[in-house]
Amino acid sequence: MAHPSKNIVFFDGVCGFCNKSVDFLLRVDGRRTLFFSPIQGETAKRILPAERRENVDTISFFDGTQLFYRTTALLKIAKALGGVWLVFYPLIVVPATWRDLAYDWVARRRYRWFGKRDACRMPSPQERARFLD
Repeated sequence: MAHPSKNIVFFDGVCGFCNKSVDFLLRVDGRRTLFFSPIQGETAKRILPAERRENVDTISFFDGTQLFYRTTALLKIAKALGGVWLVFYPLIVVPATWRDLAYDWVARRRYRWFGKRDACRMPSPQERARFLD
């Protein structure tokens, strides 16, 4: 399969909370529009700037043209999912600095609350087509 060039969710592959979030997105993405790559992976090396790969405290989303981070990434993911998830997209008008306050607070505590794995998750055979290296 050729690597998708859009709708890529970059996540911290060793973060328990991040992996639970990916599990959730896999369940709700009935149209199979999202693809996933750990920040520690090769796809991230090709698309994400170095400072984003080194600073793994945030989710990143690539829509094929632009990269988004933190709550803006979450809102763009909701937009890509469509359907009922579009109810959250109007929050995009709230300044990101305000939205990101709560995001950053959780991000600083995520390993303590949800744990940290020794290695990146291994997708199941059913999930494999949705994961990039």
